[in-house]
Amino acid sequence: MYNILICDDEKDIVSALKIYLASDEYNLYEAFNGREALKVIDENDIHLVLLDIMMPELDGIQAISRIREKHNIPVIFLTAKSEDTDMILGLNMGADDYITKPFNPVEVMARVKSQLRRYMVLGSALVKNSSLSVGDISLDDMAKEVTLMGEKVNLTPKEFGILKFLMENKGTVFSPAQIYHGVWKENAFGAEGTVAVHIRHLREKLEIDPENPRHIKVVWGQGYKIE
Repeated sequence: MYNILICDDEKDIVSALKIYLASDEYNLYEAFNGREALKVIDENDIHLVLLDIMMPELDGIQAISRIREKHNIPVIFLTAKSEDTDMILGLNMGADDYITKPFNPVEVMARVKSQLRRYMVLGSALVKNSSLSVGDISLDDMAKEVTLMGEKVNLTPKEFGILKFLMENKGTVFSPAQIYHGVWKENAFGAEGTVAVHIRHLREKLEIDPENPRHIKVVWGQGYKIE
């Protein structure tokens, strides 16, 4: 299932796009300004964003700039004809496509499917995650291998998933609930302690001194990060 974020300050437009995209293939998220969109992207494994240009708090141009600092996901701009100049600027800053209001439902579906295919099937998604490194720790997502100072380390699938999640977002603090949602793909519902156990096991396998870790760190009262 693909996770799609729809971001527009007009709630009627968000509702209409959710109707167009209603499908067993898509899990739909919503946001009504750029700041909300960035929060949804940071907290979820989003595969594509439909992003309005003119929004309060943080507009689409500013939002695409922030998104491209960390993510390679497809972004389709939602534009009015009067916003041609802003649309061109957005494409130059990393947007992948655009749809002009008022929307044609068939066009919306076609452009969404095209971008998801490019991202998920033709390799763009793999480029993002195929090889990651933090200090002495290296992760090869395609081979599903982790090495420490060149030596292979055996991790469980969930340990691998947590490490990958943190390495993809190096320096960002995530609560146990956010990590659980990002790796297990479901809400924690009291399972946050499970994350703490896996983090402890990761430290034992990857840190020279697990009690004083160099990379996998706790931020008291907030969560975990890797640096």
